[in-house]
Amino acid sequence: MINIGNAFGIIPARGGSKRLPGKNIKDFLGKPLLAWTIETAKASGVFDRLILMTDDEEIAEVGKRYGAEVPFMEPEEFAGDTCYIAEPLRYTINRLKEEQNYYRDFFVLLEPTSPGRQPEHVREVVKIFSKSDADSMLGVSELPARFNPAKALKIQESGQLTRLDDSPFYQAPHQNQLVSKLYFINSAIYAFKTENLFIGSKNLWGAKTMPYVMDIKYAMDIDTEDDWVIAEAKMKKFLEELK
Repeated sequence: MINIGNAFGIIPARGGSKRLPGKNIKDFLGKPLLAWTIETAKASGVFDRLILMTDDEEIAEVGKRYGAEVPFMEPEEFAGDTCYIAEPLRYTINRLKEEQNYYRDFFVLLEPTSPGRQPEHVREVVKIFSKSDADSMLGVSELPARFNPAKALKIQESGQLTRLDDSPFYQAPHQNQLVSKLYFINSAIYAFKTENLFIGSKNLWGAKTMPYVMDIKYAMDIDTEDDWVIAEAKMKKFLEELK
């Protein structure tokens, strides 16, 4: 087990999702979606505390049942979709420090809508980040070549198909190996220095952000019904491979 020293885990799980109501506790392959993230975090063995940050009583009960702590409920002022995640994080960290004398130099954020991450991913991020000079780290996966901007096209007013820079279509790289590797945020895992929330611009990320590269098969970011169907299919396939 990694000696984590100064890290703890936070799972943000608000109620009131508009695109996919109740998604955090909706059944996902036999258990609430939230449960997958809690169980993975606990199985990693790297957290001294795993805090569920929520404004919803039902989500809180499910979280506690699977082993997360809910030391207090999130205020209603943070419940809206427009609330930046830094605000409830700052509130939670301040309250833990003031009421329980609990503070760590960095924390790991795990979103319940990304159930594909595995315990080894959590362990690796904690190990790498704790030894780095980065202010933040986030999970990324390689962008499929077919979605690479170098292969993107647009239709001109004349009806002609061109590249984004208006150059002729024939100049586009038609072979995947000819495009540079690019990455997208897979939402599976984040790590932040706690001080980012309280110093300078208080922008959460800090000045230096490092990537944690993950195979795309672990990338699941559920926001819509279609995302849910795709994530279940990917998870089923992944679980079969583990047998």
